[in-house]
Amino acid sequence: MVDTHIDIELKGRFKLAILLTAVTFFAELIGGYVFNSLALLSDSAHVFMDVFALSLSWLALYICAMPPTETRTYGWHRSEVFAAFINGVTLLFVSLVIFYEAYQRLVSPPEVRAIGTMVVAFVGLAVNIIVASWLKGHKHEDLNIRSAYLHVVWDAAASVGVIISGVIIYYTNWFTADPLISIGIGIIIIIGAVKIILESAHILLEGVPKEIDIKEIVEDLKAVDGVQGIHTLHIWSICSNIHAMSAHIDIKKEAQSRRGEILDLINQKLAKDHHIFYTTLQAECNGCITGQLFRAIEHKEHRH
Repeated sequence: MVDTHIDIELKGRFKLAILLTAVTFFAELIGGYVFNSLALLSDSAHVFMDVFALSLSWLALYICAMPPTETRTYGWHRSEVFAAFINGVTLLFVSLVIFYEAYQRLVSPPEVRAIGTMVVAFVGLAVNIIVASWLKGHKHEDLNIRSAYLHVVWDAAASVGVIISGVIIYYTNWFTADPLISIGIGIIIIIGAVKIILESAHILLEGVPKEIDIKEIVEDLKAVDGVQGIHTLHIWSICSNIHAMSAHIDIKKEAQSRRGEILDLINQKLAKDHHIFYTTLQAECNGCITGQLFRAIEHKEHRH
């Protein structure tokens, strides 16, 4: 598969984003230890996950472009979904670590050096804004890029939290603000992580794409001249922006000679109205024995 100009540009932006984010990670990690700020250390942990997420997403862009093979007939498009799922799981892990450390500091709040904490957090925020602006235009292209984008956005929110914590500590010496802000950061991370995990798991489990209305599709297909009914319907996503469908189409007896034409009309309607471009349609004269719209897939013993 040949890279388009957009693909090359996006991959280049990912490389720069990884580099800038890695620099931010080391700055926040060192700053967190030097200024004794858990909020900053929590954010650095999230930034480390950003580096991991961006690297994983960048790698997935290359893997997705690999052509189909005899053992991977769909190609490698699912790699973007796996990348998103892994990103979500790592975010959950980070949030649990943050909660544990925050609990320790709530019990015994240590002194935090506010000025240094805020300076480093401002640097992190600036980098996050730059990286997010690079990815924003591509966030709707697939789940992988969206998960990477959300990683960065959540980290920007975390940087804002660190800055707020620094301001509170600077003016009030209320050091408990540091772990409390960290807990808030952890909650933000969990919310986003769960969303990414559920969305990617839905695709991995062959769920119907959320933007697809099966009832509407069935009604549209039944409205095609010559179609009597539809059954054994399956709709799933190969990846977040590539959908596929298989179905048995009952053709009226008087329209049997137009089978090919009818299937062409159905494919055109699915592509135009529902953005389903990969279909396997079986034309039949009579319904299956069950005649069910959704037919369970049976596990059958395979003997050699």
